[in-house]
Parts: sequence; structure tokens; C-alpha cells
Amino acid sequence: MADILGLVLPFFGMIFIGALAARIVRLPIEALGWMNVFVIYIALPALFFVLLSRTPIEELTEWRYIAGSLLATFIVFCLMFAGSLIVSRGEIAESTIKGLAAAYGNIGYMGPGLALLVFGPEAAVPVALIFSFENIMHFTIAPLMMAVAGSEKSAGLALALGVIKRIVLHPFILATLAGGFAAWMQIQPPAPVSRLLDYLAQAAAPCALFAMGVTLALRPLKRVPRELGAISMLKLVVHPILCWVILSLFGNFSDIWVYSAIMLAALPTATNVFVIAQQYGVWVERASASILLTTLLSVGTVTGLLYLIKTGALPPDLFAPS
Repeated sequence: MADILGLVLPFFGMIFIGALAARIVRLPIEALGWMNVFVIYIALPALFFVLLSRTPIEELTEWRYIAGSLLATFIVFCLMFAGSLIVSRGEIAESTIKGLAAAYGNIGYMGPGLALLVFGPEAAVPVALIFSFENIMHFTIAPLMMAVAGSEKSAGLALALGVIKRIVLHPFILATLAGGFAAWMQIQPPAPVSRLLDYLAQAAAPCALFAMGVTLALRPLKRVPRELGAISMLKLVVHPILCWVILSLFGNFSDIWVYSAIMLAALPTATNVFVIAQQYGVWVERASASILLTTLLSVGTVTGLLYLIKTGALPPDLFAPS
């Protein structure tokens, strides 16, 4: 157990340090702007490019793995969306945000740092694949469902072009495409450029986690809405179990790939859910509360998951003969 705590302490410790700094210094959340620019547009894209460009191209085309991970996430979204739709008597916009809160994990800020810390460089490819394709799915679902609800003002071609632009121009996805192209063409940057990219990549995880801690501290939890129980259960428990079962059914993946997908599925609600909620003016405060609560709870659930993985209590293939 001490080994597990040694793995998660630096990770959650950086979030805590960010939250503590925000409470002590008391700067407004706008002061975090340039840190977010560095993380989103520079450090994390550099990390994805470096790791993918050094990966054999055949590992970047595992479509069964991508499909299994996406299916688990989509089922969780549908479960929360349908349940909310019934309870709220047809509130599509609100149910969409709740569905995203239950299915959209913090795989950008938290995923790469934790997966690489626990599983090493081999986890880079599955993390990048899951991140890219899940974001494509979420960036598509949100505006389409809001258009159905009447909260999205764009229509027809403008809506479609907006979705495509948001997907294609996302810095993480651009970096993933560039890294995949470099791997396919077997291109390696000159040594000075490679050292700069490595330097930026090493800064990605600590800066992202620190920024996340600051953000959480500056959005305090005023009250716990009743929906957060279902959201937390779906996000932190049901999602990783479902991902494990589906990937076991699809079968024959590397142990580290399976465990990386399960861990990403177990991460708390993404901060992007708050951004989307704010964009459409729907369920904003409760979206913020879902991020804070699931992040706090994930300290225990992610630690427990790592314990199961590291002790061998969680086999990578549920249906493999013992």
C-alpha cells in the first residue's frame, strides 16, 4: 500500500498545492489565464507529440480498442442523460450537461500525468488515442444536443462547421495528428528541438495539476445537489467497470493499454464540463460542484483502483481463462 500512496501522493499533492496557493495568495481566477495557455497550447501538446512520434505506427491504429473505450463512455452518458430526462420531464439541455458530467473525465489535465507516472511511457499511446477520440465525441454531442434543445443558436451548416472547427483545431488533437504523422514518416526533430520538446513535455503534468488545484479552490462547493450522487457513482465506479468489461469482451489488448483505459475512465469530471455549461448558460454552478466533488472522491477511488491493479486483484481480461 505504501507503494500505491507513493504513486498518488505527488499527483494529488500537486492539486492540493495549487488549491492551497489559491487560498493563500487570493488572486482572481483570471490570473490563471497564462498558465492555462501554457498547459493547453504548449506543454501538453508537446507531451503528446513527443510520445507519439516515437511510437511504432501500427500501435496507433488499434480501432477495436478505441471503439471499446468510446462505447463505455457513450453508454455512461446515455444512462445519465436518460435518467435526468425522465426526472426533469424532458429538460434536454440540462440532461446533456449532467450526462457529460458523468461521462467526460479529466483525461486532459489528469490523464497523461497519472498514466505515465503509474505505467510508464507505454501508456502514452492509449492515453493519446482515448483523449483524441473521446474529445471528438464530446465536442460533437454537446452542440448537437444543445441544438435539439434550442440552446444552440447556430443551425445547419454553421453548426456543423463549428463542430468540425472545434475538433480539428484543438491543440491536443493537432499534436496527436502531428505525432502520428511523424511516427508514420519516421521523422525525428533535430536534437536541439527534441530537447526543447522534452523540456516542455516534462512541465505538462505538474503545471496542469497545479492549475487544476487553483481552479477547484476558486470554485467552492456551496451545496451538494442530489444529482451528484448518481453522477459520482457513474463517473468514478460504473464507468471504469464498464470500460473493463467492454475491453475484455473486445479482447486481446496489452495489459497496460487496458489498465490505462480503466484508469482514464475512473478519473473525475473534466473541467471542460463547466466550460460547456457556462457557454450555454445551463446547470453552471452544479457543473462546477460535480467537478469539485468527483475530484475529492477520486482521491479514494483512484487510489483503490491502483491498489487493485498493482496487487493483481484486477485482471486485465475479465474473461481470460485463469
